[in-house]
Amino acid sequence: MRYEIIGPLADRFDEVLTPEALAFLVALDSEFAARRVALLDTRRARRARYATGQLPDFLPETAHIRADPSWRVAPPAPGLVDRRVEITGPTDRKMTVNALNSGARVWLADFEDATAPTWHNVIGGQLNLIDALDRRIDFTDARGKRYALGDQVATIVVRPRGWHLVEKGIAVDGRPISASLVDFGLYLYHCARRQLDAGSGPYFYLPKLETHREARLWNDVFVFAQHYLGLPVGTIRATTLIETITAAFEMEEILYELREHSAGLNAGRWDYIFSVIKNFGQWPDFVLPDRSDVTMTVPFMRAYTELLVQTCHRRGAHAIGGMAAFIPSRDPAVNETALARVRADKQREADGGFDGSWVAHPGLVGVCREVFDATLDDRPHQLDRLRDDVQVTAADLLAVDKTPGQVTAVGVRSNVAVALRYVDAWLGGTGAVALWNLMEDAATAEIARCQVWQWLHHGTPLADGGCVTEDLVRSILAEELAALTEGRDDTARERAEAAARIFEDTALGEDLPAFFTTDAYARHLGPSHGARPQQG
Repeated sequence: MRYEIIGPLADRFDEVLTPEALAFLVALDSEFAARRVALLDTRRARRARYATGQLPDFLPETAHIRADPSWRVAPPAPGLVDRRVEITGPTDRKMTVNALNSGARVWLADFEDATAPTWHNVIGGQLNLIDALDRRIDFTDARGKRYALGDQVATIVVRPRGWHLVEKGIAVDGRPISASLVDFGLYLYHCARRQLDAGSGPYFYLPKLETHREARLWNDVFVFAQHYLGLPVGTIRATTLIETITAAFEMEEILYELREHSAGLNAGRWDYIFSVIKNFGQWPDFVLPDRSDVTMTVPFMRAYTELLVQTCHRRGAHAIGGMAAFIPSRDPAVNETALARVRADKQREADGGFDGSWVAHPGLVGVCREVFDATLDDRPHQLDRLRDDVQVTAADLLAVDKTPGQVTAVGVRSNVAVALRYVDAWLGGTGAVALWNLMEDAATAEIARCQVWQWLHHGTPLADGGCVTEDLVRSILAEELAALTEGRDDTARERAEAAARIFEDTALGEDLPAFFTTDAYARHLGPSHGARPQQG
């Protein structure tokens, strides 16, 4: 079996793409590629069943796992005991330093929704993590600002890309390798020993899992990788994002499959909403109002988060809350209003039993920490809050029709504007995009384009009068594209026009594609297969 490095070897990339690390990736691919493909086929079949009217439910065949009170996940690993504040962000050099210095307990080093998967971002991000662990990442930017690691830094938890994505820069037997295995494998190979020597360990966030069988695949990857690298089983720890509607029905089973490697569950709110629309958007009972109205207090979102806390604490696992996406502004009035909302959101999570929560900007770390400090005091978590008061049924998880709110012309325009600008930035190599004082990533862009598709599909009435039509959406898209391209050079204008075409293809067609990123990556990002490969 041979591998090919399709991507160019930029400065120091050879430190990441060593023959030994690439042999490890080949071994992972050989062992797990076929199972990955089979599980993706199962995803497509499941979605097709939902299109006929079938709805998910708790699995009868795993009822014995849910009913067994005796099993628990492994105790928290070093650096993952107290997780009251976690910051998320891409693995570029500046963010690496800022996140590690932010005062958060954990940094989610994101190769997924906050990173546009260019070859430079993927391999450069791995290099940045190695440099951070070796404490040689300090640098001065072009403006003369100095970035240097402090004495106390956050615990690194890496989020690899999801199972549905591939990495074009590395081919095995002539086909692109799983992006999940690339991100996981390169980090584990280079950084596991570094982390252990520092008193921590190789920790991961697992994105977009849909079932416990996908969690089982990850667990088998962990066991194989630990044996291959001579690491004790259980060295790897992983927090699973519950960010699909199907995973919400299998939270206990997911913890069970990963129990010797599990570090808990996270309420991935944005992808969760996206998953609901993607799976059930063709049905009128599942039409959602403006994105801004779909808060964590609406019934179906409240049910899912309460069940998550109860499930985690019953099994000795951390429950981590969702994202605060606000970006501090220079406008004091905007900040005052937004920070009050962030504080209320984090207070709701702390009161509900969560052990910590996410922020997207260093400026929000203090607010989140204050809320959880007041709740936890000197305790590292609140795993003792078992939430026996919670009783969540399948109907509660699917009660989308009880969501209050309206669809407005402003909401339609906001979704078009966000999706267009995000995809434009993503094509340009940026995966975390500040838009109107919010940090948008691939998940929020997915909500935006899926809502437009859903509203079009149903001809949804607008609170302002009229309804959502293709003519309306196309006219808004043309206006937003004109505003976006004003003053741009030809290259930037062409990129924006490509973003508009991606939006049209993924939001205005008869069928709703599962992700915008898969086809957009295949057509626009990543190394060209016309490049001269490095073989091994």
